[in-house]
Amino acid sequence: MLRAMSELERRKDHHLDIVLNEAVGSDGPTRGLGRYVLELDALPEIDLDEVDLSTQLLGKSLRAPIVIGAMTGGTERAGDVNRRLARAAERVGVGMALGSQRAMIVKPELTETFVVKDAAPDLPLLFGNVGAVQLNYGVTADDVTKAIEAVGADALNLHLNPLQEAVQPEGDTRFGDLIPKIAELAEALAVPVLLKEVGAGISSTTAAKIAHLPIAGVETAGVGGTSWAKVESFRGEADSVQAEVGRRLAGFGVPTGASIEACRRVFDEEHVVIGSGGVRTGMDIAVALALGADAAALAAPLLEAAMESEEAAVKVLETLIYELRVICFCTGARTPRDLRDVVIHRL
Repeated sequence: MLRAMSELERRKDHHLDIVLNEAVGSDGPTRGLGRYVLELDALPEIDLDEVDLSTQLLGKSLRAPIVIGAMTGGTERAGDVNRRLARAAERVGVGMALGSQRAMIVKPELTETFVVKDAAPDLPLLFGNVGAVQLNYGVTADDVTKAIEAVGADALNLHLNPLQEAVQPEGDTRFGDLIPKIAELAEALAVPVLLKEVGAGISSTTAAKIAHLPIAGVETAGVGGTSWAKVESFRGEADSVQAEVGRRLAGFGVPTGASIEACRRVFDEEHVVIGSGGVRTGMDIAVALALGADAAALAAPLLEAAMESEEAAVKVLETLIYELRVICFCTGARTPRDLRDVVIHRL
């Protein structure tokens, strides 16, 4: 007998449909990393085979500094997508982040839609995901610990999304007094915690606010990729005030490149900076690394591929890795870290 889908599950499936079928990119004159160009060196003085993309991230070994960004979970369809992505990440040797696990905290029967390590037991790095604002709505450290343990996550993305929540029909907007609660949660968890924006970026102001917290780092998720304000504008009544404001503010925030630079300035090298927001190509990944990121995360191109097949997702990842390898070779960078020494031109 089929179980009736809850409102939360319908929302998650609606999000998938909107991202796949609507124009939800950030508005504005620039995309995430398109204003930066790396200088090619026609005499790099290295062999292509010398390029080593292997990366240590949060104590885990990756074949390349790439993470499949947070996307989905909470429905049967989302569970299928997550398992395809996890198997692809395992085969290629990169990290993966789950979508918000609030659904499984609220409805434990949805946990299986987030469990991927049964399908990909050798996945090198898995991020769990919970919204920071949920700490003001009754979610406890014990809830988060159980959610992390249930999926076998190696780290936690604690996401920040005030713009999305403000334009979401059922948004949670009580963001007051969160900093001490974030600190308390990070201290209580047994895994590293990263603070992650969802598409509006982490500014230098925000970075300065959180630099003292017991976190392992940040994921920038700047303006340039999917706009969750615009995604929410497709939900509910099209002529509602919230939908109109979501459309108007689709490009509001910090561009990805500026966010990476701001976070790298504020955080020391012991802290991880993952660059995301409009990352679509190997060149985007290379630019993120050159600006100071330790790794890059991307979601939309892999969601589209995973809807087709695991093999399609693997091909996207393998193409990105080889593109990044060629860029390193043509700039004289033996390792991803060496890209920080490459000249960057700003258009």
